[in-house]
Amino acid sequence: SSSQKGFRHLFGMSALHRQYLLEALLYIEARGMSIAKKRLQIFTAEAIIRGRRKGDIWMNAIKRFFLRLLILLIAAGMVGAMLVLFINSRVKHSTEDQILYLIQGETEISALGQESLKDFDADCAMVLGCGIEDAETPSPMLKDRLDAGIALYKAGIVPKLLLSGDNGQESHNEIHVMLRYTREAGVPEADIFCDHAGFSTYDSVYRAADIFKAERVIIVTQQYHEYRALYLADKLGLAAVGVASDQRSYFGQRYREAREILARNKDFFKVLLRGKAKYGGEAIPISGSGISSHGE
Repeated sequence: SSSQKGFRHLFGMSALHRQYLLEALLYIEARGMSIAKKRLQIFTAEAIIRGRRKGDIWMNAIKRFFLRLLILLIAAGMVGAMLVLFINSRVKHSTEDQILYLIQGETEISALGQESLKDFDADCAMVLGCGIEDAETPSPMLKDRLDAGIALYKAGIVPKLLLSGDNGQESHNEIHVMLRYTREAGVPEADIFCDHAGFSTYDSVYRAADIFKAERVIIVTQQYHEYRALYLADKLGLAAVGVASDQRSYFGQRYREAREILARNKDFFKVLLRGKAKYGGEAIPISGSGISSHGE
């Protein structure tokens, strides 16, 4: 019959599409349409089904593309996160034994601690800047670092203090505050050295060796920051140990520790490139007088 001729068009189609076309043919047969009209209707039905098939193919291809892209992004994110955590762990574990003393509570250094620190025979204690309250007042974290550095000097553990901080803005002069605080604590001016271009931990460590010609330093900062500073010192050829100044709990410490993970990763790659500090300058040997470095 004429409907049987139409069945030839069913081959090569999916079961669902064949079902649609069969229903169309049966509808045409029931209507008693002429053969020409039947063929026209069959052709139209096939065209519609094929169009739908093409549309389905494109939609499926697009879905597969975005699914694969999503899987790739997730995999890349997981690999990236694992790399970040691996580098963070490597920086910490490679330097944790170099933190020789942890100050908690009162700024005091035990007799045993003094002995081990004196054995290191440091050229100076480098106090790293970390913010100020106003033009004359250090932040709590900076005050504790300064107190620790001054304690090292007064105990005869170091002969000089190297104050390194951000002096890039007139309204934010860490060095002025640090120098003033150290002077008022009774440290002779000739034994205070100021690095006005310590804009980052990397710059501070780099310039300690390059500008101030230090060879052996005690780095003074909080424990979470010590790992990175000591790692940079090791990679830049500066012999260093740490005295961690954690005399109190600090507001926003969780945020700082989270940010430090990224900072360790940044400096891990930066030190591989052996880049120079942002600013150079004439040498001011730590073995001499620091008065010329004060700038005020």
